[in-house]
Amino acid sequence: MRAAWYEQLGPARDVLTVGDIETPSPQAGEVLVKLAASGINPSDVKKRAGWHGGTLEYERIAPHSDGAGVIEAVGADVPEDRIGERVWIFNGQRFRALGTAAEYIALPAEQAVPLPDAVDFGAGACLGIPACTAHYALFWQGPLDGLTVLVQGGAGAVGQYAIQLAALAGARVIATVSSPEKAAMARNVGALETIDYRKEDVVAAVQDFTDGAGVDHIVEVHFGANFETDAEILKPRGVIAAYSSTRAPRFDFDYYALGYKGARVAFVQAYLLNEAERAAAIVDLTRFMESGELRHDTRHRFPLDRIADAHELMESGTALGNIVLEI
Repeated sequence: MRAAWYEQLGPARDVLTVGDIETPSPQAGEVLVKLAASGINPSDVKKRAGWHGGTLEYERIAPHSDGAGVIEAVGADVPEDRIGERVWIFNGQRFRALGTAAEYIALPAEQAVPLPDAVDFGAGACLGIPACTAHYALFWQGPLDGLTVLVQGGAGAVGQYAIQLAALAGARVIATVSSPEKAAMARNVGALETIDYRKEDVVAAVQDFTDGAGVDHIVEVHFGANFETDAEILKPRGVIAAYSSTRAPRFDFDYYALGYKGARVAFVQAYLLNEAERAAAIVDLTRFMESGELRHDTRHRFPLDRIADAHELMESGTALGNIVLEI
């Protein structure tokens, strides 16, 4: 099969190779998926670059954990009627060497989730990490109906899903952005208010929009960089769900800025959702896809041969929405 892989850590253009490797076979409890699309996430490029100072997990890694395609074969103990099913993939490269940057992937049957017919494979390749991250970041502490939610980085892959899911759940959504184009994107998917954090005082803007009350819930993409802002605008007993802190992975903070508010903070890691959390996300995402209410921003699409370009775009921080490889 055609695939992309790396055998050492480093810059995308230096270490990524595209070529032919052996097609995997489904083992007991597994399905073989012929992939049509592979979703790229920050964790994929950080792992390849050695961002965490790690070593290779396997001698050869085909990256990416998200993808979508059609089940072509099944292993023992998997119903044969799943053959031909359109599916999206989660945790494709977790605990295995070969992820979704390939024509095929074999993985446990429960990690191949039915994809509604009206949803294209490119969109399906964005559900495992961006959409599930947004879902857990919003609902880990309960319903949002009537609450005010701030989404930091509302034009990003997770941010756009978070805005939509919060709005669909009955929340009033504020989003921070960095340009008029991104503001339009955030409003288009459900934000009632947008704040350009490069030009506006986020604290003042939030307090103005909420009549000084602050926000109930924050979905946070840069926890370290935004900590002081979040602490100031969060209501007592408010919630922060942080899924990244790339700009400031290590930082000092004032414990009592959140401690005196009785704030609740979650560090969101989509790879680690338990069975109930994953099931809740799947139910809601499927419902909103079937109704046509969930939209997917997949403007950045690359062929497999241009995987290095796609990785570099992810690392640039300039992408809008999701980045997808078309296999």
